Amino acid sequence: MKVLAFYPERCVGCHICEEVCSNTWFKVTDREKSSIRIHDDGEGLLSATYCVQQGDCIAVCPVGALTRNKQGIVMLRKKQCVGCMSCVGFCPHLAMFHHPDQSEPFKCVACGKCVEACPADALAIVEVDAPSPPGPQA
Repeated sequence: MKVLAFYPERCVGCHICEEVCSNTWFKVTDREKSSIRIHDDGEGLLSATYCVQQGDCIAVCPVGALTRNKQGIVMLRKKQCVGCMSCVGFCPHLAMFHHPDQSEPFKCVACGKCVEACPADALAIVEVDAPSPPGPQA
């Protein structure tokens, strides 16, 4: 499956990825409405928070609003979501986000818009093995 990848050694901390993401999905420039967040540790070390499509959140959703699409990407069915935010609190990567203006959470769906906009080539869409389905394996 194709997922977002971050190369910290290339990142210049311009935050264009965050702007493009919030503009793409919410039509505003607001870091808090971006599904990718760039962090600076204060000593020049940059990191990024975004969904790696692990899918642990799927089982936590009490109404089944989180599913995996045919491409392996974890998707939120907004009409089915009840806004309990269980997935936000559960995400081990802290990559399920919520904004007070929104009744449901949001996350990266590896759309690639941030990759296209990154002037430093610090982001890419890469192919990885799809996670194994939960349950006993043969």
